[in-house]
Amino acid sequence: MKTSHLLACGAIAVLFGAVGAWVGLNKKAPAPPITSTVAPGTNALVDGLLSKSMADDKGTLQSLSQHKGKPLLVNFWATWCAPCVQEMPELSALQTGGAYRNLQVIGIAIDTPSNVATFAQKFKIAYPLYVDGVAGTDLSRQFGNAQGGLPFTVLIGADGQVKKTYLGRLKFDQLRQDLAGL
Repeated sequence: MKTSHLLACGAIAVLFGAVGAWVGLNKKAPAPPITSTVAPGTNALVDGLLSKSMADDKGTLQSLSQHKGKPLLVNFWATWCAPCVQEMPELSALQTGGAYRNLQVIGIAIDTPSNVATFAQKFKIAYPLYVDGVAGTDLSRQFGNAQGGLPFTVLIGADGQVKKTYLGRLKFDQLRQDLAGL
């Protein structure tokens, strides 16, 4: 190889190295996620949720206002979401265990009514399942699920205030600590 080719390749390598260093030094930090939050002392999101009616797993329209005044654990899920399905037995145990006075677990499926009906027939879930389809994603985003990921769970106190949100499969030891603080 000629010396002139070697010098040209070396110059190009130095140029690319300099550009890479400049980009690395001038890289901006990613923007923080955009979330919707409610100011303390207001419960507009919870009131909005409880004013809705949704079909249950049998297709019967149900008013969510029947759960007003109780501590709620609202779990956004889908039949195709493996972590969602994996945590359902433990959520059922929370509902039936009686350790958390008046706690009502509800599942809001971001799925089709037929998928939820088939799922409910196959698996025995001890808490009400409602179907909200794609609108459930928007509803979960209003509660702070900026990424739209599943499962997403919202802990609401009997006072109608959002106490905590959880994105991803629940860590039940942490959840039990949070429930004890209600």
